[in-house]
Amino acid sequence: TLFPYTTLFRSNKFNFNRTTFSGKRVLITGSGKNSGLGQALALAALLNGARTVGIHFNSSYRDGFEMVDTMREKGFDVFAMQADVTNTRDLWASRGFVKEQMGGQGPDILICNSGLTEAGYRFGRALPEKENESRRERRARVRRDFIERLEESKQVMETKIDGFMYMSHLWAGEAVYHKQPLTLIYISSMQALDPGPAVPGYVLANWAVLKLPKILDINLGRENSFVTSFSLMLPFIKTNMTEEYADNPKVFGRWQPRMLETNEVASSITDLLDKKREELHLGIFKLSVEEKKGDIDLNWLKVDLQATEKKIS
Repeated sequence: TLFPYTTLFRSNKFNFNRTTFSGKRVLITGSGKNSGLGQALALAALLNGARTVGIHFNSSYRDGFEMVDTMREKGFDVFAMQADVTNTRDLWASRGFVKEQMGGQGPDILICNSGLTEAGYRFGRALPEKENESRRERRARVRRDFIERLEESKQVMETKIDGFMYMSHLWAGEAVYHKQPLTLIYISSMQALDPGPAVPGYVLANWAVLKLPKILDINLGRENSFVTSFSLMLPFIKTNMTEEYADNPKVFGRWQPRMLETNEVASSITDLLDKKREELHLGIFKLSVEEKKGDIDLNWLKVDLQATEKKIS
């Protein structure tokens, strides 16, 4: 098989001997792409006792189907779900299918992990001029670049902000109606608070994700006890989208001594999920990476975002 986690699967790196996922119905958005965090979380759930796991993808269908087939061959209860998380009709149509695959109920754990990356550009900076370029050629080039770059940012923000909000609305509503507890995890990035250049849409989207648990909690009102929601701020993780930077500390060095492997992050998230509701609900948790005896030490830090007011003259 070409399934990229076969070696890690055999080496048991995703079996953490935890009861976190035992008997749970788990749905993970953006979990189809090979070597991605979502796929790693799906493996962690399956190998640590999940009853069933939904592998969601939109365009990564080949990778997603490959994982589902591989896991089914090994006896796991797993299913594929293709949907555009920014399309409300697409999501509503998927509702019945997911419940059918999960034995007539919604998920116990929903991990919102969908996301896109940006090719990189300097937001608000004029394009450098080209030698011997006429004014009309420059106008045409600037116009095309403006449209293409901001369209990319728009897609990044829609996937993370709209997609997460739509999934929350759909499955929190199901949880409240059927009085079935739901744990909802939003995957964000350290760039939400420590933005780097050239990825404006990505930074803005991940900042918005930090506010979603509170927004959801307020809107659920008296019925908020059925839903536990929190956000995770993650550092650089070695995936097929970041592998080219794995040996470049100029990219990730301000946060960590090396990029994290997906199984390391999946293990940390699994540990965090073991905590009680009162410790997790509405929290923003940052995964800290520190050097320790030639290796690394991973710890969760709770982040408190507070607005301060200061009178101006």
